[in-house]
Amino acid sequence: MEKLKFTCPTILDGGEFPLEHTGKGDNVSPEFLLKNLSPQAETLAVVLEDLNHPLKKEFTHWLIWNLPALSRIPAKIPQGFAVANLQGARQGIAYGWHCYAGPKPPLGQTHAYRFTIYALDKTLELGTWTRKRQLLKAMEGHILQKGELTASFGSPKNLTFFPAS
Repeated sequence: MEKLKFTCPTILDGGEFPLEHTGKGDNVSPEFLLKNLSPQAETLAVVLEDLNHPLKKEFTHWLIWNLPALSRIPAKIPQGFAVANLQGARQGIAYGWHCYAGPKPPLGQTHAYRFTIYALDKTLELGTWTRKRQLLKAMEGHILQKGELTASFGSPKNLTFFPAS
């Protein structure tokens, strides 16, 4: 399988999440720019996972599939199972229910998070209750390319939510 090369203008591989893409900030999905997308690709899928979750290894934060096979995945994908402005893209059940849910580790902890983008040779027929296991199963035998980007995010121990009087 050929590696899918991609970048994220706001998150460097091995870097840190900016606040805007986290559950402690604006909680909006980032933009991705694909470099070597196969001409045979029909759709794309993205999975975001917390690699340091204390209860579940590779805890899923976000699932989206049936994205158009284009060289750019836009930022700020809206909530909802069906994403009308993305030609039938679908979002599944994860930490975000039919939406992006960015990093939000417990106070004082830093976790690593991984985005995986898959280029697929077909459109997937999956329902509203789809979770990562069902998505991965449906993709079997249809993955043309796969790429990953890993970054970290830490919640400070002394985060203040209200201004001091």
